[in-house]
Amino acid sequence: MLDDLTTAASSPTVWPAAYPQGYAVVDVETTGLARDDRIISAAVYRLDARGEVEDHWYTVVNPERDPGPVWIHGLTSDVLEGAPLFQDIAAEFAARLEGRVLVAHNAVFDWQMIAREYARARSEAPVKQRLCTIALSKELKLPLPNHKLESLAAHFGVVQRRAHHALDDARVLAEAFRPSLRAAAAGGVRLPLHECLPLTEWTDRPRTGQQAGPGGYRPTSWRPSRKRPACPYPNPGRYEPGGRLKQGMRVAFSGDTSVERDLLEDRATEAGLHVAGSLSRLTSLLVTNDPDSGTSKVVKARQYGTPVVDEAAFGQLLGDVEAAPEG
Repeated sequence: MLDDLTTAASSPTVWPAAYPQGYAVVDVETTGLARDDRIISAAVYRLDARGEVEDHWYTVVNPERDPGPVWIHGLTSDVLEGAPLFQDIAAEFAARLEGRVLVAHNAVFDWQMIAREYARARSEAPVKQRLCTIALSKELKLPLPNHKLESLAAHFGVVQRRAHHALDDARVLAEAFRPSLRAAAAGGVRLPLHECLPLTEWTDRPRTGQQAGPGGYRPTSWRPSRKRPACPYPNPGRYEPGGRLKQGMRVAFSGDTSVERDLLEDRATEAGLHVAGSLSRLTSLLVTNDPDSGTSKVVKARQYGTPVVDEAAFGQLLGDVEAAPEG
């Protein structure tokens, strides 16, 4: 199938009408991978409907904090000291994204970092959908040894010049995305598009107790385990669609949310629900804005018949949680 797609992709005669009219291939470099980390550089390659480059843009950004793993991205405090703040480049960045599908390698990470920066700037990025090139390579069944950008680039013969430099990574991705897009068009493949939700509420949680790495940088590459108090109520079973939540119900979350995930989980805990990090047959309810995604939680929810609601519905349900029986 791949050979047929690759051959036909050189000049697909019929372009799918449902495909987007333009793309913004994005890469951001950051101070780390956690929720309180900041963008320190950003690049955008704008592509037309068929993946041809229209223009490109790049900027460094002052993160107003330690630049993080300099040995990876090469951007020191001295380099970033005179750089613009994110709010200073937010409008131009937005102009590059507007009306286009955001394309990135591991797109949920880039989108969440961008959405959080716009939330800090009390604004929103004009992005409605994103496309992850990892997901697209899976749809195309590309024979890649792993899901690294360098492997995707090598498959299409794209030469990387400066790995972990936002402008070069965006260029590499744009050049690899073009043949991927054409292969998808030639094969009639449905693009794995996902909704982008701006953050409406967010919080930056300081990281503590981490060991310093090279240059004194304290890595924030993981979400710290948050010791929540044990739910004092027994699990009353599954949520019944149309009914009320009951204290003790096990609730799991999956995918993007417009309210910061930590805040949603805090509200659920305060309402007497059990916040579950994984999904099992005991899970009462899954909250996701993207029920068609292939995340492990969504897949398991389908297998187990676990009820699914979106974030807005969950917010309404939280306002009327049934108390657990006394005794």
